[in-house]
Amino acid sequence: MKLDVKNIRYLSRDDWRVLTATEQGSRNHEIVPTPLIASLAALGGGGVPKSISALAKTNLIARVKNARYDGYRLTYGGLDYLALHTHTKAGTVYSVGNQIGVGKESDIFVCAAPETGRQLVLKIHRLGRISFRTVKANRDYLRNRAGGSWMYMSRLAAMKEFEFMKALRREGFPVPEPVGQSRHTVVMSLVDAFPLRQISRVGEPAALYGELMGLIVRLARYGLIHGDFNEFNILVEEKMDADDEDGPITLIPTLIDFPQMVSIDHVNADFYFDRDVTCIKRYFSRRFGFTADEPGPFFKDSTKKLIKRLDVEVEASGFSRKMAKTLEAYMKEHGVDGDAGEAERSDDDDADDAGENETGEGEGQDAQGHHHASEPLSPTPNPPTATTALTPAALASQMTILDIRDTDPLPDLSDMKPLPTSTAPPPSIISTTTTTKSAKAKAGWSI
Repeated sequence: MKLDVKNIRYLSRDDWRVLTATEQGSRNHEIVPTPLIASLAALGGGGVPKSISALAKTNLIARVKNARYDGYRLTYGGLDYLALHTHTKAGTVYSVGNQIGVGKESDIFVCAAPETGRQLVLKIHRLGRISFRTVKANRDYLRNRAGGSWMYMSRLAAMKEFEFMKALRREGFPVPEPVGQSRHTVVMSLVDAFPLRQISRVGEPAALYGELMGLIVRLARYGLIHGDFNEFNILVEEKMDADDEDGPITLIPTLIDFPQMVSIDHVNADFYFDRDVTCIKRYFSRRFGFTADEPGPFFKDSTKKLIKRLDVEVEASGFSRKMAKTLEAYMKEHGVDGDAGEAERSDDDDADDAGENETGEGEGQDAQGHHHASEPLSPTPNPPTATTALTPAALASQMTILDIRDTDPLPDLSDMKPLPTSTAPPPSIISTTTTTKSAKAKAGWSI
């Protein structure tokens, strides 16, 4: 399920039609019959077999062995290409870079917007990555629930995350800015911050603890419970007063990952609320040695005075209650609702704590790679900052461009390789930016 976009720009119009036809046939067929693909693609002149062969070679579709009939299934790679193609045509994504994160059933990549080169985040939901390991359980699930395929569930997870992110952003909650959503992918702003998991020490843990608990309560007053509120889904950003460099450092938390979010009307709402609170209390006690003097917060107290019902708004926006129940049942059955991996995370925490006791505390960063928030955090070298803007020519040398257009500037040699200071650049490098179209004309191409 590794994302490989190097071939996306070389797909022909017929290839996209055949790939889209395979996706359409997958709604009712686990293996889409070849005649149905040809019928849906509506290509003349025998173009379907050629496109099927090209798509199969790049693993965008796959033939199933020992099937009762000749057909193909859409792979995760094919679904990735369809989603990226939609983002490219919508002007949301121009290029895709390195992978900067991985979850139990999602992958995170850095990407860039066209024209401005603004750095964004591409999140690809991959529900089924864990459940495919238990094939029998997965097949039983699909047999008992209509439409319960990995494609449909991944699409629901992306839709839910995007809709909740939009609603929370409108109300001023600290969440990334939602930019676009297609199929099982979500594009959002890149936050220049570290996961709470990677921070080993903070100057004032009580202040950060109080802000996180206040965020849990505020969500409840807006009719929502995160459902997986832990150190993995909280990003911490440092902010300093521009007028006072020696002043205190403010820690700003940002909340991410919303497929597990539920309404306060959920039958187990109090359980999910208490679990979110317990996760933060346990983590602060283990990692920072901080324990709150007062109990709570409690679900009943937090929901006495509601400000707004964002859960109702999201349901009215298109993500229906039926969709929510279908996704919740799938995630709970396959352990993606925050329960699975809890023991694994606890073991990791114990190992980290033991490692810190053995090695002692260092300055700025400890032996496990955790950052100390009591001192300025240095950004990781791989993910670029959210404010960095690169020209399309510079992006061409750092990312994989998804679509080549005649108006796109060609990469300048000076962007690809620094020139020696002792030699002056040739006139061709000093000249204005050359586009693909002008380069073709200069070479004598017929345009």
